[in-house]
Amino acid sequence: MSQSTASAPTQPQINPAANLPSPGTQEFVQETVALTRRLFIQLKRRPTTLVAGVIQPLMWLLLFGALFQNVPKGLFGESQNYGQFLGAGIIVFTAFAGALNAGLPVMFDREFGFLNRLLVAPLASRFSIVVASALFIATMSLIQTTAIVGLSAVLGAGLPGPGGLLLMVLIVLMLVFGVTALSLGLAFALPGHIELLAVIFITNLPLLFASTALVPLSFMPPWLQVIASLNPLSYAIEPIRYIYLHSDWHFSSIVMQAPFADISMSAALGLLLAFSVGALALIRPLISRRIA
Repeated sequence: MSQSTASAPTQPQINPAANLPSPGTQEFVQETVALTRRLFIQLKRRPTTLVAGVIQPLMWLLLFGALFQNVPKGLFGESQNYGQFLGAGIIVFTAFAGALNAGLPVMFDREFGFLNRLLVAPLASRFSIVVASALFIATMSLIQTTAIVGLSAVLGAGLPGPGGLLLMVLIVLMLVFGVTALSLGLAFALPGHIELLAVIFITNLPLLFASTALVPLSFMPPWLQVIASLNPLSYAIEPIRYIYLHSDWHFSSIVMQAPFADISMSAALGLLLAFSVGALALIRPLISRRIA
């Protein structure tokens, strides 16, 4: 007698991950908040970082302001005194220096192995590491800016109106996010913190002196005027300086007379925004390869 064999029905394979909810915006925000909180906990344990970060620009403002306090009135454009002229430069350079150092914590996390632990963790998006660093640096920069604006007001530089202060914050944030992106890109590209520190030391002061932070364009030789007019720091300094000097500022106001064109407030903000977006676009492929 022939015996027919009945084949057992095929059981569908169940993927355990299919039943898990895909990570979304809420998880990304939670991760970003947690990583940002970690940076502030580190700051709380080493408060000298914040204290030094606030005291240093105030010393620059006091010492440089006193150094040139007896210069003839009108020598530095429409500024009543050198302290009023210098305030915008100190605000921007302090934010720039802080953002340029943004890659150091990430570099140390790389060297100590903590970054590898984050990369193997089930994060919703590893770009929360980058966003957390940017938020931390932006907060530090705003604290420093508040201290500088306060001391400048005490020293007689005046205080912009609410609209001017809001625009100053926007300018500082645009610069900080762009420079922070470049610093984080270097943190993933360079082999160690020694190389990153070398880049920071080489970049810091040349960009300061090749900008309008300390002197106006008219004081510079023609070749340096061209360099300063291409320096992103100048496009953050001059709008802030104009806001300090003119309570009736407009987006069409001319804030800088570059060798190649007159730069309006809106043009300066647009170029600064283009710098920040360009920096993010430049380092995104590198960071994607490293942490994606």
